[in-house]
Amino acid sequence: MAEPANSAAIGEAFADGPAYVPYLVVGDPDYESSKAYVEALDRGGADVIELGLPFSEPIAEGSTIQEALVRSLDAGMTPDRFFAFAEELDVDAALVCMTYYNLIYQYGEGEGPRPFVERAAAAGIEGLVVPDLPAEEADPLREACDEFGLDLVFIVAPTTRADRLDRLMERVSGYVYVQARLGTTGARDDVSDQTTDSLDRLREYDVPKAVGFGISTGDHAERIVAGGADGIIVGSALVDVVADGVENDLSTGEVADRLEALSRELKAGAERGYRSRTEPVESA
Repeated sequence: MAEPANSAAIGEAFADGPAYVPYLVVGDPDYESSKAYVEALDRGGADVIELGLPFSEPIAEGSTIQEALVRSLDAGMTPDRFFAFAEELDVDAALVCMTYYNLIYQYGEGEGPRPFVERAAAAGIEGLVVPDLPAEEADPLREACDEFGLDLVFIVAPTTRADRLDRLMERVSGYVYVQARLGTTGARDDVSDQTTDSLDRLREYDVPKAVGFGISTGDHAERIVAGGADGIIVGSALVDVVADGVENDLSTGEVADRLEALSRELKAGAERGYRSRTEPVESA
């Protein structure tokens, strides 16, 4: 079984009802606008916020997020600026860094993940999501996270099964990111039937299950949580709002308002889904 959460903040986010976990790329389209956008997610009801630290080869991402990562890198985002950004945020939600292992491994003096994790903890980061890190190679990062009190979140794909699933779940903490469908990230118009199968396979593991990949509306969120998820992860639908603001030259305030409104819709949908499976059904 998975170990308990290292981060009390992440544990609390999943303790009472469904968690809303939005994602944005830090520094997209620029440092100050990005801060306003992340803080808008918090006002919209975020329980945990995944902050994307851009990497030049994001293998798990679809075109929407890849373009956001390019905008962020072009605007000068670096790991050190990322940590400064996290320290300056005025939010109540727990912060999780989503990035790729090369950035973690190469950070600071010498090699290995410990300097990155130590700096992340000092900046107020509560956990890490590393899409390209196999569970079999995760022990050094797992040890560093345990030392500094961070959670290590793994992504479970619909094809993750048997021994590989057991190895992954032995190392996960905080929550498990349940990939709702095969492929890369991106907003969709429907909810994959693979989600139910994935949740069923994970039912025996004592760790919160947050579903991502393709959620873009309150109705999606409702269906996912009604089906047994402990939370929803939403990225591309929110990044699309930022991209639309760039394309149409909208003000930072206009984009922030749209992000807050969509967040409220997603959070409300998740809560409806939770009520549908927890409140007693009245007899006719």
